[in-house]
Amino acid sequence: MNAQTKLGAYQGFSRREWAALRDAVPLPLSEEELERLRGINESVSLEEVEAVYLPLSRLLNLYVHSSQRRGDVLQQFLGRRPSKGPYIISVAGSVAVGKSTTARILQALLQRWPEHPQVELVTTDGFLYPLEELKRRDLLKRKGFPESYDIRMLLDFVKEVKSGRRTAAPLYSHLSYDRIENTQQEINNPDILILEGLNVLQSGMDYPDGDRPFVSDFVDFSIYVDAPESLLKSWYIDRFISFRDGAFKDPNSYFHHYAQLSEGEARKTASKIWDDINGPNLNNNILPTRERATLILSKGEHHRIEKIRLRG
Repeated sequence: MNAQTKLGAYQGFSRREWAALRDAVPLPLSEEELERLRGINESVSLEEVEAVYLPLSRLLNLYVHSSQRRGDVLQQFLGRRPSKGPYIISVAGSVAVGKSTTARILQALLQRWPEHPQVELVTTDGFLYPLEELKRRDLLKRKGFPESYDIRMLLDFVKEVKSGRRTAAPLYSHLSYDRIENTQQEINNPDILILEGLNVLQSGMDYPDGDRPFVSDFVDFSIYVDAPESLLKSWYIDRFISFRDGAFKDPNSYFHHYAQLSEGEARKTASKIWDDINGPNLNNNILPTRERATLILSKGEHHRIEKIRLRG
């Protein structure tokens, strides 16, 4: 069997096999730049960028170029002006898997390609209902579940982006644990939009009794960052401890009360939060969407990507 081992609808690549597809694409990031892109407790190395993210940026560049060219041909055939809507990439995965870091690295790499210098990154956190609304709907303990998002607002945003119109996304503060009032991220027809969030791969398959559009309907290429739940829970607990020793100490932090916990109490609390909220959300809503992704990045210990699966 050749290097591209078929796994169902996917072609599977080891890390070494995938790295060979870099095809001499230069490394545009320095160690200092990568440090700014890393998430809490993530040890992404320049070697990881070279082995995994550079081949991925090359693949995405080819997809974007092909999409732009195909769109221009179709519009020319129809006698219309070329469409100016951006290429949309979604990044999905569990809490603590490192999808935000993946999205930031991809943004940094893709905007270095001359064909698409304007690459915007939007997280769906800003589309969570405000805290008061979550409380009113009795959804505070289900924050991050699909029903905790203002789906209509998110869909309207993605439609506006896809149509090439200028729009804006709400911003979210992890300090206040709430949407930031009167502050938005302006999006002015980028070449590429990266949309990162827990549930961006959900589709009509999850709601067979309904008939409505989903964010995934407007996505051109989707990525799922994967890891075994045992690792995810461990990473979540470690991240919680880091926050306890850092951000939670801020008196303005929504979770300031956790800063007073001992390390043992903090680990117990984080474990319970995972078991009650993040674990069920992963298994019931996020993990079932994994096989819809165009590309799956599978992590092992220390957030190291060990295997890549690409839909054929």
